[in-house]
Amino acid sequence: MIRKLLLLLEGGVLLAAVLVVFVAWQQHSALQQPLNLSEERLIEVPAGATPGGVLNRLESEGLLHGAFWLRQYWRFNLANQPLHSGEYRLTPGLKVVDMLALWRRGEVVQYSLTLVEGWSFRQVRAALARQDKLKLTLGELSDAELMKRLGQPGVNPEGRFFPDTYSFVRGMSDLDLLKQAYARLQDVLAEEWQGRAEGLPYKEPYDALIMASMIEKETGVPQERGEIAGVFVRRLRNGMRLQTDPTVIYGMGERYTGKITRADLREPTPYNTYTIDGMPPTPIALVGREAIHAALHPAPGSSLYFVARGDGSHVFSDSLDEHNRAVREYQLKRRADYRSSPAPAKPSNQ
Repeated sequence: MIRKLLLLLEGGVLLAAVLVVFVAWQQHSALQQPLNLSEERLIEVPAGATPGGVLNRLESEGLLHGAFWLRQYWRFNLANQPLHSGEYRLTPGLKVVDMLALWRRGEVVQYSLTLVEGWSFRQVRAALARQDKLKLTLGELSDAELMKRLGQPGVNPEGRFFPDTYSFVRGMSDLDLLKQAYARLQDVLAEEWQGRAEGLPYKEPYDALIMASMIEKETGVPQERGEIAGVFVRRLRNGMRLQTDPTVIYGMGERYTGKITRADLREPTPYNTYTIDGMPPTPIALVGREAIHAALHPAPGSSLYFVARGDGSHVFSDSLDEHNRAVREYQLKRRADYRSSPAPAKPSNQ
């Protein structure tokens, strides 16, 4: 009787050993197989997807076999490993074990969107709408509804987002990206406000943001930002109107077609600094850190006027007579290649 039990036990152990070897071989075979790909392919893992569900899908599409064994492998070896949603890049020759390693590391394909200094919020929204990899949720919302969705009800969106390059993965929403840009602007503005110069004509950081937006639109020449800030600050202190063309253009909205006339300069709008005292009610563009820094550290001096040379730089003048002479030289006798902002960089030959 005992002998029979021992034989049964030995047989059970042997069977178990054979079963273990069989499972291990099946898993090894499934893991080491190359994916059935002839060219690079992106696979999407939606939010909430399970490894088993994705493996079954890939098997049904003919990219691999043995999904059952792969599911068991993940279950017993990677049970606590989250599967990050997004897109994964699969290449010919990639083995399944390497694909699972991509999943473990969360190496999803990254995309990027650059918000540019000087852009209006309308341009920001247009750029977001062109990103087909983003989950687009804001298209039909008004600006006010959008800001409410951001948790900022009643806040004007103009100039409230930091110009930078933002990375995102497929399935991330346009709202998520805007939240990043909004928070980044708040952080940069707060940092710069803490180190501001004394005696500035601003009651709060938002005033500096408005000033920075005018500086941003007036020049792309880094060394001039402080000088332009100095002119604007001195004019405010002297009770002079700022008289800066970008505010006129912003106030014209979609009516602006590339040229402003004397009638446009005289037309009252909330933004036309030829007709209003002080600064406009909101920023007029996205601003970078350099423009914010310039607004909070205006260069000392005595100039009260500036005019564009036509190469992107400006001539600064202390008196109206000097300014009028500069206007006659650089504005009334414009060259064919006249530019009020710096010329765009030439493309590389590489």
